[in-house]
Amino acid sequence: MSETIKTRSGRVFKLPAPEEDARLTAAAMSDPDTPLLTDEEFERIKHRIQRGRPRSAQPKEGVFLRLSPEIAATFRATGYGWQARMNAALADWLKTHSP
Repeated sequence: MSETIKTRSGRVFKLPAPEEDARLTAAAMSDPDTPLLTDEEFERIKHRIQRGRPRSAQPKEGVFLRLSPEIAATFRATGYGWQARMNAALADWLKTHSP
């Protein structure tokens, strides 16, 4: 019976049996357009792959903030990016005021 693996997303993959894996490996080794990677090369490539956005040098801090409904509604009404605009408005206010 073939072994299966399940991904985080819930997809299930059936792994090839050892005989089939050996046959596939032999076929790949005979194909000049598909060079097999050494373990070291594979590790180097694996560490280069990153998902999502690049990490920021100055990541923002997640905070819980209670606002009046009018202020929250006004910023939300501006659409996508309203939190960034609120951050910019607070940064601008800090230039002329002290907390």
